[in-house]
Amino acid sequence: MKIALLVEGKTERVFIPYLRRFLERRLAGKPMPRLWPSVYDGRIPKEAALRRRVEHMLAGREPAAAVVALTDVYTGTPDFRDATDARDKMASWVGRNPRFFPHAAQHDFEAWLLPFWPTIQRLAGHNRGAPAGPPESINHGAPPSYKIKEIFRLGTCRDDYSKTRDAARILDVNDLEVSARVCPELKAFLNTLLRLADGPLLD
Repeated sequence: MKIALLVEGKTERVFIPYLRRFLERRLAGKPMPRLWPSVYDGRIPKEAALRRRVEHMLAGREPAAAVVALTDVYTGTPDFRDATDARDKMASWVGRNPRFFPHAAQHDFEAWLLPFWPTIQRLAGHNRGAPAGPPESINHGAPPSYKIKEIFRLGTCRDDYSKTRDAARILDVNDLEVSARVCPELKAFLNTLLRLADGPLLD
């Protein structure tokens, strides 16, 4: 099965190998879906441009069986109030299409890295405590990516937080399933892929 992924930005580009690793482990003994990422520098398309892109991926020369879109809620624009609003708007832009599955990271992708705070502390070289509250509750005023940037700025590592470098280092030694237990939007995203691949869903 070929599943097209519409994702945005440098962090999501880093995310794909670890998403494959999660699926390979979870789908042990079952056919592994072929993930076809379409990565955008910045946000994924919206409105009519999103509909055209989805339709193309579902009806091209080598069509996908499904398209799964992932956007941040925090895009630098006021388009989305929260993850539910983002999903609803993407669905309305694409129209009634049973092979399109919209998802959103609340508020940005780094929310899904916050459960791995001990690893972040080690990489940053600082013992600052983790942000209070559920990872996906960190709001627009100081989204999760800002929290990670802050600890790297304070730490002894002497490097600023780099999405392409440090997200990979964080994910390399951690399990996405651990993050999914406390991040409902991540869990929903992973379960969509597992459901499409006829695999066991996360509880």
